[in-house]
Amino acid sequence: MINRRTFSKAAGLGAGAAAVSLSGLQANASASDAPGGASAPAVPTLTPGTHTEFGTLKHVKAGVLDIGYAEAGPAHGPVVVLLHGWPYDIHSFVDVAPLLADLGYRVLVPYLRGHGSTRFLSRHTPRTAEQSAIALDIIAFMDALKIEKAVLAGFDWGSRTADIIAALWPERVKALLSTSGYVITDRKMQLEPAAPAVEHNWWYQWYFATDRGRKTMENVDQRIALCRYVWTLVSPNWNFDDATFARTAEAFKNPDYAAIVLYNYRWRIGLIEGDRRYDRYERKLAAQPTIGVPTVTLDPALDPFTAPGDGSTYRSHFTGPYLHRTIANIGHNLPQEAPTVFAQAVADADHL
Repeated sequence: MINRRTFSKAAGLGAGAAAVSLSGLQANASASDAPGGASAPAVPTLTPGTHTEFGTLKHVKAGVLDIGYAEAGPAHGPVVVLLHGWPYDIHSFVDVAPLLADLGYRVLVPYLRGHGSTRFLSRHTPRTAEQSAIALDIIAFMDALKIEKAVLAGFDWGSRTADIIAALWPERVKALLSTSGYVITDRKMQLEPAAPAVEHNWWYQWYFATDRGRKTMENVDQRIALCRYVWTLVSPNWNFDDATFARTAEAFKNPDYAAIVLYNYRWRIGLIEGDRRYDRYERKLAAQPTIGVPTVTLDPALDPFTAPGDGSTYRSHFTGPYLHRTIANIGHNLPQEAPTVFAQAVADADHL
């Protein structure tokens, strides 16, 4: 999930006074509040859960991976890459993708390393998951599909990945939608203690640092049960059904899933060192680089990891055209809980 120190609520802090209701945001769907950009087309309101499946998945060899991905929209349309988080998969965007495709975008939704149908090309490749490795996977994915520049949009691990690409390779990013704002991990800050309520939110991070947590993740049934429990905690108003969870849970059966998830969380809190091939990128990210591409940030108000202050805690990291919205009554899995809101924000970012 997201950055422990920067994006967790302390005890007693609310979601911010500027929360935007879903109905209000959808009724005022154009980017008329954009600083100087052309108005984006209005995205029609769609009931969450209208779509349940993508079409036939595709595959492309990219970097160290064979990446499985969904695609929607015209082959020559402007490209949007949608990036999922943990514990989720491409189905977080199953309603968002057709909305954007109907606007003329070519929408690509890749499984991250260790998820779904994505596989390592070699059994000898270390199953690492530092933040720059995942970002480089997406750069390789774009290269393999001959995509020079795209709108990047994500949440959780996907937000972090999109943020990193926008910060280190801005020439590849036309615009950015980052749920929860600036979530590039500051490992040095991660070593410092946080408020008790913040630490409480990260119980699974500490659990994954133990042998008990490792054993749970290495057991398919137990890891799936844990992931479902996390869904209920971080999206308290989302009444998902068994079938919705089961579709995503298939992605957790990837043979590298446990190794990737455990590595990512243990690396973040300094329990293990990263692969040296990524050191130069991590040194750049340790400086918390700013992001200058056109950006929309979204804060889900019911997400326990949303920082207080209506985006003020990370505003200085974004130096280009910028919009921020706090979305009322929505939890961590924002694109699946509120697909119209998410799709509209993608279009608005593209028109900043």
